Amino acid sequence: MVVYREGKGGDAMADPATADRPAGRGGLLVVDDEPFLRDAVATSLRFLGFEVTTADTGAGALRLARDRPFDLVVLDVMLPDTDGFDVVRRLREDGCQVPVIFLTARDTQADKVAGLTIGGDDYMTKPFGLEELAARVRTVLRRTRPAAAAAGPVLRFAGIELDQDSYEVRRGGHLVDLSPTEFRLLRYLMPNPGRVLTRAQMLAHVWDYDFGGSSTVVTTYVAYLRRKLARYGPDVIHTQRAVGYSLRLPRPGDPADPGDPADPEDPADPEDPARPGDPGGPR
Repeated sequence: MVVYREGKGGDAMADPATADRPAGRGGLLVVDDEPFLRDAVATSLRFLGFEVTTADTGAGALRLARDRPFDLVVLDVMLPDTDGFDVVRRLREDGCQVPVIFLTARDTQADKVAGLTIGGDDYMTKPFGLEELAARVRTVLRRTRPAAAAAGPVLRFAGIELDQDSYEVRRGGHLVDLSPTEFRLLRYLMPNPGRVLTRAQMLAHVWDYDFGGSSTVVTTYVAYLRRKLARYGPDVIHTQRAVGYSLRLPRPGDPADPGDPADPEDPADPEDPARPGDPGGPR
């Protein structure tokens, strides 16, 4: 199946790096005219294993949705050429029943009812957390396209098991008590073993895409997570200096990962009720 990426002017172009993937999944369509938000949403969903196509207009979304079967559309309501509600009306008139999650700054009850009435499956108001959007995408897919889910509820790596439904993490059979932020951080790392994720990417996904805080908060929470996981096995969070972090097994000859120079030696977890405090930023 050919996967698409956005080219100049909102055109869709084949991505040769993924053109040989097997057929059977339509992937996701993300439609928003704000470049930063569109890219942040698309990138976060790709890191979770979804194949993502983007568009920046209602006309582009209609053209793409008519050309290929998508598993789900993430659709901004306020587009430059038409509104998302009209896009869905026209798709439904064409007989296309693709699930839709609306994104919008409109937060009135009337707008929400209108979106759901015309055929939307969910409705999120801006600003929103990328982690919450990813969870809603998985929920809608489990309900409407069970075979399209990128991963089951349990993610596994190096003896670590993360259950997305029960919000439990175990390593080697031991329950690892993680805070909500640590859980989201690990859930972001686990589908991408061996891939270096930048601090900016982590900040955008685990916190909010419009969070204005420093990337220091990422360094701090990685230190918390690393310490808790290392109680039951080798350190699997590798620091790529001046870039970010990756989840991988230690390699022969690897020196002990010194971590980031800014990592505290024994940080107090601000989400541990026994240790109050907060390094900054929403959780």
